[in-house]
Amino acid sequence: MNDEARKRALSLLEKRDYSRKMLIDKLTEKGATEAEAGEVADWLCELGVVDDSRYAALVARHYAAKGYGERRVREELYRRGISRELWDEAMEELPEPDETVSRLLKARLRGRSAPEDIQRAQNYLLRRGYSREEVRAAIERCKAEIEDTE
Repeated sequence: MNDEARKRALSLLEKRDYSRKMLIDKLTEKGATEAEAGEVADWLCELGVVDDSRYAALVARHYAAKGYGERRVREELYRRGISRELWDEAMEELPEPDETVSRLLKARLRGRSAPEDIQRAQNYLLRRGYSREEVRAAIERCKAEIEDTE
């Protein structure tokens, strides 16, 4: 195993966490061969320094805290090279989306209820990774609250 690749990997991991695939990509980008990078990544996985399961949960919590929905979190897990087998376990840690969707919708509408405002807010929530059903339910709850206050 290449000592330079090992040192570089440890240096990278001092700054932030990486998935196995991301670490391999970064090491090859920095000059290691694919075989060397794979060997170093395997070594770090055996030591428990690189753990895709732990990293997947970290990514899921991070994006959920930023107000992103399940679809967007899954896109991030895919982009970061996390295997699909680990996605469901990471997704279990996400909070229920109802409160978050409603909060984001209210913030986006700021008391406005014109159809074009609702459409813009709906599109915003869909881009953030929420399902049509979640968005539709939040809009209905918001409309009911508006009617109750009138």
